[in-house]
Amino acid sequence: MSDIVKKQFDDVAPEYDRQRRQLIPCFDDFYGIAADLVNCSSDAPRILDLGAGTGLFSSFIRSKYPNASLTLIDLSEEMLKEAHSRFGQDPAVSYITADYTSYPYTEKYDAIISSLSIHHLTHPAKRALFQTIHGLLLDGGIFVNADQAAGTTVYWDDYYMSKWKEAIWQSGLDAKAIEASIERRKVDINATVQDQLDWLLEAGFEQNDCVYKNNLFAVFAALKS
Repeated sequence: MSDIVKKQFDDVAPEYDRQRRQLIPCFDDFYGIAADLVNCSSDAPRILDLGAGTGLFSSFIRSKYPNASLTLIDLSEEMLKEAHSRFGQDPAVSYITADYTSYPYTEKYDAIISSLSIHHLTHPAKRALFQTIHGLLLDGGIFVNADQAAGTTVYWDDYYMSKWKEAIWQSGLDAKAIEASIERRKVDINATVQDQLDWLLEAGFEQNDCVYKNNLFAVFAALKS
């Protein structure tokens, strides 16, 4: 992940959570459906959050599985500082400041989650990451990715962008924050839903689907048989 992306998220870290609801028009469905898909056979699952940021997605999972062990990994130390503030001294939450695409993992997980992060990777890096994720999951484990997806054509990309801008300009967020968010979008590398499903299948996930989609926001789930 590029230094540009890291700096952008370092800069926005203190305001990130407050802005999320305003920058994601479908916030409740997006995170609600993603959290609902994280189903583990254990009541104390081991869960890895890739590009965890402030721990927002992990906080939904913590509410669902109070006994879960959470590992949050992110390139931005500033974002993880916000996650520390969120979870306090919770001994079942650990933090790794590193590039999750190249980190030498040593454990296996019941679930791997990610939100609004993987779209920053190049397409070859996405494909390689899906392979890594499959290898890190226990049998029966699930990968849930709440992310962005490209349209099938430039027409649809332009449509999604226009609808998103229309919504955020009406959200009540201040102009400076909106303009910074639009600037961050310039480094996105969105992949289509179909490409991502194909890459998940290629990685070994026979049970995978895009369970929810609202314009550019999409929630993917993939089960390791």
